[in-house]
Amino acid sequence: MTFQAPESLSEQIAQHLGQRIVTRDLKPGSRIQELKVASDLSVSRGSVREALLILERRHLVEIFPRRGAVVSSLTVSSVNNLYDIYINLLCMLGRKLVERWAGNAELGGILGRVREVEAIARAVNSTGPDAAEKVIEAGFEVMLYAYRLVENPFLEETLENFRPAISRTYFVALENFRGGIGQTAVFFQQLGEAALSGDADRLESAIQAFGEHQRQQVLSILMEEESA
Repeated sequence: MTFQAPESLSEQIAQHLGQRIVTRDLKPGSRIQELKVASDLSVSRGSVREALLILERRHLVEIFPRRGAVVSSLTVSSVNNLYDIYINLLCMLGRKLVERWAGNAELGGILGRVREVEAIARAVNSTGPDAAEKVIEAGFEVMLYAYRLVENPFLEETLENFRPAISRTYFVALENFRGGIGQTAVFFQQLGEAALSGDADRLESAIQAFGEHQRQQVLSILMEEESA
């Protein structure tokens, strides 16, 4: 029998604050005051402190002596470092998926989820928090299904550790580029076609092209903000 422990209070607080950071409700450079968060959420300062340590490990906050926790900034360097690794890990996941399941009926499950993302992305015609969040969440559902098929816990854990940081960049791109959601739909269509054909090289090329496109969008936004 497998027992699933409920998420700790600190993890719940971390997810709450993390979502506010991802959606830019908490801006880069904003100070997160332990006492205020504890009061607002009716929790202990100790639980908030643990949550902030979790967020620090996820690269969403920085903790400074005597200053406390501050929402981390997206920089050209941090975005490049993130995408260098994340694109390669996604390519590995895609290749393992095709190599293991090409021609197998199980692949139909992931293709169904890919089409769901396509449908959500094509149905959402606006930018903004709600539209971006729906598309991002649907995209991660595809990855969760892929994890189950690939069955590599190390790859899954590594990719999931990147999820908050990469979500933050996705949100920036989708919120600022009106055509970004439509391009996401095209990407998932290409993804599904490549998986269905069992073409690992084609799948990897689609992932690399979309990842680089996202990277350049985020970098262009950062450079605009720096020059403003």
